[in-house]
Amino acid sequence: MTAMEPTLPMWLDLFGHFALLSLLAVGGAITTAPDMHRYLVHQNGWITDAQFTSSIALSQAAPGPNVLFVALLGWNVGLNAGGGPDGGWLAWVLAFVGVVVTMVAILLPSSMLSYAVSRWAHRHRDRHGVRAFKAGMAPIVIALLIATGWLLISSKDVPARDWPLWLLMALTTLLVWRTRVHLLLLIGTGAVLGATGLV
Repeated sequence: MTAMEPTLPMWLDLFGHFALLSLLAVGGAITTAPDMHRYLVHQNGWITDAQFTSSIALSQAAPGPNVLFVALLGWNVGLNAGGGPDGGWLAWVLAFVGVVVTMVAILLPSSMLSYAVSRWAHRHRDRHGVRAFKAGMAPIVIALLIATGWLLISSKDVPARDWPLWLLMALTTLLVWRTRVHLLLLIGTGAVLGATGLV
């Protein structure tokens, strides 16, 4: 991880990137996780791969909206900018700054756009173009979710050892696609298999 100075341009760059991702987050913020990973881990080195993966895992396991992983990513960026957990009070203040910057950036643009577009679409819901747009978005959302799952699984990067994880992903995808098994049952099964070390 590269050393970083918690400067105003750094925070503005972080805000701008997450604001742009907010407008691309069709299907929720989780669908933009692959680009967040590229930006935070590979391009800038502001957080580690382990911090990225654990932020998503922790937020998905916790109750509440799945966008909470963005807050954890911001927390880790700020904490690292302040020198880590041992950086003193400044590190903790910067962690809170990171949460505010990333959450406002990911929520504000998409919320404003959704509000404006939903009002327009409701007024014109019978138009052929509006119905076609809604139908065309489904494959995009599915592809983005698959890319996110792929990123989370491939972060271990030991395919020969992690074949049970890949098998679990394939089976879960098939069950979601072809059956009406409740998602909480699938999440719980994955949690038990992970906790016991089977995947």
